[in-house]
Amino acid sequence: MPKIKSNSSATKRFKRTGSGKFKRGQSHRRHILTKKSTKRKRHLRSPEQIHQSDVGLVRRMMPYG
Repeated sequence: MPKIKSNSSATKRFKRTGSGKFKRGQSHRRHILTKKSTKRKRHLRSPEQIHQSDVGLVRRMMPYG
């Protein structure tokens, strides 16, 4: 059987944690940062977990990830 290709954009966006869940970076941190408070920007630094309803989609895009 040939290997299944992973979705390249998904491999760049998502990482698997030790417990098998997926984490992702948060949005709204790229530009127009002057109007955002320091607290808001600080909280956007930490990664979020993928919502449970989307885990199946991410697994299908990253079969070996």
